[in-house]
Amino acid sequence: MAVNKQHKEFHAVDLQGGWETPPGYPPGVDVYQKILAGGLDEQNKQGSQTRLLKFGPGVFTTKPFVHDYWEEVYLVSGDLTVGNDEQGQGGEPFSPNTYACRPPGAVHGPFKSQNGCVLLEIHYYDPA
Repeated sequence: MAVNKQHKEFHAVDLQGGWETPPGYPPGVDVYQKILAGGLDEQNKQGSQTRLLKFGPGVFTTKPFVHDYWEEVYLVSGDLTVGNDEQGQGGEPFSPNTYACRPPGAVHGPFKSQNGCVLLEIHYYDPA
């Protein structure tokens, strides 16, 4: 299967505008995504995408996540805690320049960010 990403040379990424609430998050939660390239078709289990994911200060999720595609995550800036409880307590904190690679079906999270963070994520179905 061909990779579904456009050829894009270096260009400035607008970090102020163009953010949207990712699927699966309720409106009003301070979590936003910006798709940089590609697209993921979860219904047909194909595609690949690269995105930025931004958590606002104090945001936390309450349930673990699991999906049927590969996910690579790089913490660009801020702080991220993995494995908090439903009240946002506990978990293991991570700093920028940390990375995770998760195969399909891997349970991960919940997540929280004390001061906010930006993640670079790559999602893809096998074969990429």
